[in-house]
Amino acid sequence: MNAMVCTQKSSLVVGRFAPSPSGPLHFGSLVAAVGSYCLARQAGGCWLVRIEDLDAPRVVPGAADDILRTLESCGLRWDGPVLYQSRRTDRYQAALERLQRAGLLFACGCSRKEVLASAPHVGEEGPVYGGACRAGLAQGRRPRSLRIRVPQEQVCFVDGVFGTREQRLESVVGDFVLRRADGLFAYQLAVVVDDAESGVNQVVRGADLLASTPRQIFLQSCLGYSPPDYIHLPLALAQDGEKISKRHGAAAIAAAPGRAQDLWRALRFLGQSVPEELQNAAAAEVVAWGVEHFVLKQVPTGFRVAAG
Repeated sequence: MNAMVCTQKSSLVVGRFAPSPSGPLHFGSLVAAVGSYCLARQAGGCWLVRIEDLDAPRVVPGAADDILRTLESCGLRWDGPVLYQSRRTDRYQAALERLQRAGLLFACGCSRKEVLASAPHVGEEGPVYGGACRAGLAQGRRPRSLRIRVPQEQVCFVDGVFGTREQRLESVVGDFVLRRADGLFAYQLAVVVDDAESGVNQVVRGADLLASTPRQIFLQSCLGYSPPDYIHLPLALAQDGEKISKRHGAAAIAAAPGRAQDLWRALRFLGQSVPEELQNAAAAEVVAWGVEHFVLKQVPTGFRVAAG
């Protein structure tokens, strides 16, 4: 099955895994990969892989290929070609122009320091933009970024694990950036365009992105896209309480065919009752068990320390 077939069948579940190639696959990313794969395959759907390599300074040479090899060795096979965000800037520009024509964007001349100084308060993800450039740039100011105007409305959605979530964008984040001062397209815009154009209707990812979801739902409405179903999984924490990530020196998942201990650990981390005897089974056997037996209601909420 390829990506085009997935987009043609609206009733088909289309899931995806979208790692950043800033290093090798680590346990926290494997949890998201396993959860998204099992839920998509259990529904008889397809599973896509997207490499989120827009932020070139953070890309580690060879990391994308290493991640793909590790997924294959874990028995997590994707449908269709791998999508690379770095090759899709024309699609993000087209979406930006649509929003511009609709009168939803404005140029902002504020630096990060100025946004912090003028913020009415600090929200979930940092200082809330105070709207200094919303009515136009002050005389002598040069545009740095492009922001989208957000309404004074509540964005509400039902997450598959965390239940009903609500967020008022203007008080939590304010008008947010879609094209950065360095010319790069913002993650929020790229992910919305990619999911819509790939036919993704089931987004399974880490709970660290839960606060980003209202912004993405808002952008989807502005661009005329249907929102996917969202399922956010618990974050894997190191023993010191920090999120497991490449930037914090997380140990890589070894690309070792037939070795499934990491898969077994990921399923256990997600609250699944995978049998002890599968701990040293072949990867394909553990994945097959996960697809057949995964129970979404058993997935815990919150943040969890990853065992051993």
